[in-house]
Amino acid sequence: MTKIMAKKIYDQDPWLGPFKGSIDARHDRIGEALVKLCRNVGETGKLDMAGAANNHLYYGLHRSGNGDWVFREWAPNATRIFIIGEFNNWKRAVSWELKPIGGGNWEIIIPGMFLRHGELYKLWIEWPGGGGERLPAYVTRVVQDPETKVFSAQVWDPVPYKWKYRRPGKRQHPFIYECHIGMGGEEEKVSGFDDFRKDVLPRVGKLGYDTLQIMALQEHPYYGSFGYQVSNFFALSSRFGTPEEFKALVDEAHGMGIAVVMDIVHSHAVSNEAEGLSRFDGREDLYFYKGPAGHHPAWGSRCFDYGKDEVKYFLLSNCKYWLEEYHLDGFRFDGVTSMLYWDHGLGTDFGDYATYFGPGVDENAVTYLALANRLIHELYPDAITIAEDVSGMPGLAAPFEKGGLGFDFRMAMGIADHWIKWIKEKTDEQWSPGEIWYELTNKRADERTVSYAECHDQALVGDKTIIFRLIDKEMYWNMNKDSTNLTVDRGIALHKMIRLATAATAGDGYLNFMGNEFGHPEWIDFPREGNGWSYKYARRQWSLADKDYLRYKGLQDFDADMVHFLKKGKILSDRPVLLTADEEKKILIFLRKNCIFALNFNPVQSFQNYGFAAPGGKWNLVLSTDNPVYGGFGRVSVGESHVSVAEKSPNGNQDMADTLYLYLPSRCAVVLEKIK
Repeated sequence: MTKIMAKKIYDQDPWLGPFKGSIDARHDRIGEALVKLCRNVGETGKLDMAGAANNHLYYGLHRSGNGDWVFREWAPNATRIFIIGEFNNWKRAVSWELKPIGGGNWEIIIPGMFLRHGELYKLWIEWPGGGGERLPAYVTRVVQDPETKVFSAQVWDPVPYKWKYRRPGKRQHPFIYECHIGMGGEEEKVSGFDDFRKDVLPRVGKLGYDTLQIMALQEHPYYGSFGYQVSNFFALSSRFGTPEEFKALVDEAHGMGIAVVMDIVHSHAVSNEAEGLSRFDGREDLYFYKGPAGHHPAWGSRCFDYGKDEVKYFLLSNCKYWLEEYHLDGFRFDGVTSMLYWDHGLGTDFGDYATYFGPGVDENAVTYLALANRLIHELYPDAITIAEDVSGMPGLAAPFEKGGLGFDFRMAMGIADHWIKWIKEKTDEQWSPGEIWYELTNKRADERTVSYAECHDQALVGDKTIIFRLIDKEMYWNMNKDSTNLTVDRGIALHKMIRLATAATAGDGYLNFMGNEFGHPEWIDFPREGNGWSYKYARRQWSLADKDYLRYKGLQDFDADMVHFLKKGKILSDRPVLLTADEEKKILIFLRKNCIFALNFNPVQSFQNYGFAAPGGKWNLVLSTDNPVYGGFGRVSVGESHVSVAEKSPNGNQDMADTLYLYLPSRCAVVLEKIK
């Protein structure tokens, strides 16, 4: 039989033709690294990535078969290492000293009776010319003293959690609810896993989202970093609760059919030495690049040396640990652009394809990301991996066999920026339906994407959410249903239209940040010196969306109905087709699967009997942003039917033989479903 070769990314994109050699060379480098890492080869000859990523089972603190404790650490520059803790009054005793066992590794065996569940400990590491306290690199439990604010490792040996539910399976078109546990409650405090499981998770299920993307799970010393300055990569942040409480949250989500994806940070590490990996054994470049390359100029953090085998094992084992220990369904990799380029993408416009394959690319990081995707999908074929990349590197979300790095999805990050630009820089009369269509659908055909109108970035203090940009201070006085305010009316209408346009044109998935679905009125501002260490804005006011007399409820109800409709009809399984982009009248109409989405962005004009080219047949109006239930004015009726006319329309897509006539009110979007 003739072997059918998979088409490579340069076979599908002619612009990549000149870089065929670079793409093939990249593919070969990844293959060589894969063989080198996978030293264990099974009887079938298949490379065993899962067997190559077990550092977390070797290093750190573990119970042995006879009940004793074994602790190991990799610190090749160390001259002496001690375990200090509550069990030995934090003294550097010879009986608690680790022994070198070769390869830069150190080990100590501790009788089981000497360590008890919950006890605190650290390492004292000495090196030529110095020494200091450190937390183990592979530590899985870290807690902070509420008074001194000092972090310590903690012996964690509870009764094993008993899982109730299986993972929910593959997500071809995920509807993602991005969230942060600590600010998930309404009280002014750090909320916990149990709070989220009881109070927020049921909301997520009711809204219709089928994937939970959780931020800030890896331990981080500064709460206000949103979890992106990680110190302990294997440790679940204890400020939200225990590992068992998090497992209960994941388990219950699975029982509701909701997948759980973790925001994983492998793009950099906090520069803190007492809590993190920086100068762990006195060497600056143990886990990180030497010199300036090892320091992120914008984030003040440390940059991993992805070319070092020990670092690759560390990070790959980290992926495996989180996936298996907590039954997660995948990862959203943060800061991928920063990883891919030596300049971290700072100040680069990425307008030239050569940028993606030139000397500015850190090919070590490229190789690591491909290996991580290979490992994750080998461990769990239904896993979801998402790349946060603003550079648009081709192949990032293409399969490895096609010359790609293997991510399932990439974030369509430019869409949110364009909504901000249109709201901020243009009057309503200047909005271009053609430009909106282009920016919402301008995605690589060979890669899958997740679209969003806004994520957590736009909700942070110093920026503004879409609702805040549209309504601003009027939110504080005129969100009562009985109030009359043109600014609020405009904001409510556009908020729904923007979300519908983004979700209905989404490449393969859609994302929303918690609370934005109902237009949460406050930005996010974590406790810090500048705000008096206040928790006032590090929370979500869910009660606003539950009050019948406030307009927030209408926005929430629309979002829920929109998500349920798009999911039930599997709308994202087909590509969207433009029917018309009327620049004069400000009307955008497109077809997706068996539905027509018609949006009139005109701020003042409604149009009777607006005709446009459409597929022939009978169409039922199933969703309207103008529905009074959603805070609209009821100018069209859900349930009404429209039949196309067998005549060619000069307006719109000339591939369509029929014309459909609709009433399109100003600042209104309607969805029509074809009746079989």
